[in-house]
Amino acid sequence: MCRKNADIPGGSVDVNANREVLPTNVKPLHYDLTLEPNFDKFSYEGTVVIDLDVKEDTTSISLNTLELDIHSTKISAGGSEVTSSPRLAYNEDNQMTTISFDKCIPAGSKAQLTHTFTGCLNDKMAGFYRSSYKDKQGKTQYIASTQMEPTDARRAFPCFDEPALKAEYTITLVAEQKLTCLSNMDVASEKQVESKISGGKKKAVTFNKTPLMSTYLLAFIVGELNYVETKTFRVPIRVYATPDKNIEHGRFSLDLAAKTLAFYEKEFDNEFPLTKMDMVAVPDFSAGAMENWGLITYRVVDLLYDEQKSGASTKERIAEVVQHELAHQWFGNLVTMDFWDGLWLNEGFATWMSWYSCNKFYPEWKVWQGYVVGDLQSALSLDSLRSSHPIEVPVKRADEVNQIFDAISYSKGSCVIRMISQYLGEQTFMEGIRRYIKKHAYGNTKTEDLWAALSDASGKPVEKIMDIWTKKVGYPVVTVTESNDSKSIHVKQNRFLRTGDTKPEEDETLYPVFLGLKTKSGVNEDLTLFGREHDFEIPTTDFFKLNTDHSGIYRTSYTPDRLEKLGQAAKQGLLSVEDRAGMIADAGALASSGYQKTSGILSLLKSFSSESEFVVWDELLTRISSIRSAWVFEDQKTQDALKAFQRDLVSPKAHEKGWTFTSDEDHIQAQFKALLFGSAGLSGDEKIIKAAQEMFKEWAAGNRKAIHPNIRGSVYSIVLQNGGDKEYDTIFDEYKTANDADERNTALRSLGRVKGEKLVQRSLGLPLSDDVKGQDVYLPIAGLRSEKEGIEGLWSWMTENWEQINKKCPASLGMLSSVVQICTGGFTLEEQLEAVRQWFAEKSTKGFDRALEQSSDGVRAKASWLKRDRGDVESWLSDNGYLAKGGQKL
Repeated sequence: MCRKNADIPGGSVDVNANREVLPTNVKPLHYDLTLEPNFDKFSYEGTVVIDLDVKEDTTSISLNTLELDIHSTKISAGGSEVTSSPRLAYNEDNQMTTISFDKCIPAGSKAQLTHTFTGCLNDKMAGFYRSSYKDKQGKTQYIASTQMEPTDARRAFPCFDEPALKAEYTITLVAEQKLTCLSNMDVASEKQVESKISGGKKKAVTFNKTPLMSTYLLAFIVGELNYVETKTFRVPIRVYATPDKNIEHGRFSLDLAAKTLAFYEKEFDNEFPLTKMDMVAVPDFSAGAMENWGLITYRVVDLLYDEQKSGASTKERIAEVVQHELAHQWFGNLVTMDFWDGLWLNEGFATWMSWYSCNKFYPEWKVWQGYVVGDLQSALSLDSLRSSHPIEVPVKRADEVNQIFDAISYSKGSCVIRMISQYLGEQTFMEGIRRYIKKHAYGNTKTEDLWAALSDASGKPVEKIMDIWTKKVGYPVVTVTESNDSKSIHVKQNRFLRTGDTKPEEDETLYPVFLGLKTKSGVNEDLTLFGREHDFEIPTTDFFKLNTDHSGIYRTSYTPDRLEKLGQAAKQGLLSVEDRAGMIADAGALASSGYQKTSGILSLLKSFSSESEFVVWDELLTRISSIRSAWVFEDQKTQDALKAFQRDLVSPKAHEKGWTFTSDEDHIQAQFKALLFGSAGLSGDEKIIKAAQEMFKEWAAGNRKAIHPNIRGSVYSIVLQNGGDKEYDTIFDEYKTANDADERNTALRSLGRVKGEKLVQRSLGLPLSDDVKGQDVYLPIAGLRSEKEGIEGLWSWMTENWEQINKKCPASLGMLSSVVQICTGGFTLEEQLEAVRQWFAEKSTKGFDRALEQSSDGVRAKASWLKRDRGDVESWLSDNGYLAKGGQKL
């Protein structure tokens, strides 16, 4: 799927201990499931017949249910009914229904469990739920769709809802004749039946039996849908969308899917095992996409692409999401993790594979450069907190699962995959993946099964080297010092924490660190630090850099002199784009945690003013943004001075690149121009502000081409930051009336960039209004974290509307975690953190406790940073002429 418990400071974890799982006395073999949705009452009628293999003598059967009304239960074995009146008991805490009966069913028997039940077509985007759209007359219409991962198949029907309890499924959907019915497999038959709901005639669509698969991958959709199709792949592929969308905008994803499936079949040496592939744009969807086997569901904005209305970054996002979900068809669906502690096996690999395939299809996108400032930094950021967790995190209960769909499972997981692929070589790595898939097809695995396959293919002790990266929390900072004779370097590792206060008991893990030493002689990939510290001979210390291209998961701390020399080496062309971006990221992280002074990173950023590459500028501006975010509650003069520094750094390059785009604009350059334009404009560049206002005025007057899609969001944000009600009304109206999902999202997201109490309150009123769908509650408020009044407004809004927020974003479904982090993470001071602690002390934090602790850790880190470097930053700003009146450079 394309999308946190106590600290575990370095010790090994037993991921199997004390899991709350179903009894093992029976095992499901096959489900025959029939469902009939009722769009008038937002409910559905269901019947499920489950064939069971009885493993132990038993007088009870337990399975998962949630928010289902079970009408009847029947159990048979050996061809006869076991009992006419089984006893049902429901445990709400573990979402388990137990059916008890007096007659014992002996081990080795085959049994059959039948339930009839009613379920709710809920509006929680979980289980079997309703999703809405407006037709051409403005009337609300509905489709019924599904989201089972991680533990919501039990909302849809009574089932054994655990990844390892794979079974086969035969699905039948009963619906009006005009409606499209979809499931994981292709249609086996269609016949006319009498409706249980209306009594009239409906169609019953039965789909072919699935292969062995987990409950969380099951999917079914009923609704009015249009589609485009391609038969250029071995099996038919379709993209579906509701009638309010232009289905032709599915062509890019459709063609990409055909090419990607063919590519993956070759790479995995394994045919896609199903008979069709459907991809559906669902109007209400909580994640980015979901890899249901043969029926992938997406947010509209992550599947449909209009090249006339969307920019280069949107195209890249869609490509990555589509290729991520298709990778899951093998890695996750065909071979599935044994339990949720192995989520990273699915998500880490699919994330890496999407970049791997994107690089093959679109080499001009240079995605591995973006990886260094994207997934790697996301992983390193979250994993630098005490409240992080191991990649293989213990999961004991269903309500814990949603919180690990985070940057550790996805981004750090993918970084570990990248690191081992670099260590083994990509071809050897892929050979190991082929062996893994072939050996475990239709089964379940643990991480050690992957390591075993990679060891088998490479002849290297992969588990010994890599286990520590998945079973331990955190990563090291590698400190480098040089010998006096310039012939060796001393390298030492310690656990890195963003708060800069690592305790001895938190620093016991010693990682195998691939040093990737770059000198003028080339790159030595063989150097590895296994212990705490070691001396390594090198050809010369004239020029060297560790972690070439930043495939290693660690920060590198150099002396100030060496950092200065590396800055010079960058100008001389001795460092790759990845090296330069990664070096800036490391320097910024080390300054924020106290390993270096913030004045040092400010000087380093200033020295990169002549930098020519987009990815490096992306990281430069990210680091400036992190400093400004930490200083957002400091005195206005200092804030204005930091803003002026950003403007001085970025404006010359923005003017040099310009902000006009050609029809055949280079993909990277288009994003580069957009980045510079937005950063300069939002930091007060008068020329760009004027240009944005002129474009906006012309666009508002009716010229839809006046604002290029690449800079649409920046133009909106700039005019809002420098405007008032008129601009707000225009952009809000665009959000409400635009047909294209990308246009709507851009407008909604920009409404967080407002200034002034009145407009801040307007944006804060949106998430709980009928104007914003549940899937989008965070969009209009995330941008409010850039200004003091917005951060304070977010906290007030959350505390005043807590019950309503909980109702719209139930804690068990993950969205509340995002809201809590947005509303608390902007703080920078200890007293603010204490207010957060006291307020939540009286609340249940079940379902978002990890997110709250991570947000608090982040605030704690900023507070420590400010204490250390307030004076240092002011001195640097003064010395460099930025602390004059109004923040203008002297």
